[in-house]
Amino acid sequence: MRLDKYLKLSRIIKRRTVANNACDAGKVIVNGKIARASYDVKVDDIICISFSNYNLKVKVMNLNEHVRKEESSDMYCVIDE
Repeated sequence: MRLDKYLKLSRIIKRRTVANNACDAGKVIVNGKIARASYDVKVDDIICISFSNYNLKVKVMNLNEHVRKEESSDMYCVIDE
């Protein structure tokens, strides 16, 4: 699954175009490397997103093409540092 689509389906970022722009701006890092929107996300990847006032670090738990709103948080696990 593409990174921008994963961020949208998991509801980490609300819109796919916003996720795409964040990737283009270099604000999304996967496994320690700056990732493009077309990056193929895999289970156990670590995604770090730099928002304007905080950073979010999550671990990919599963990849589902069709996710209900209630189940979207099951796609990732927030990692505290």
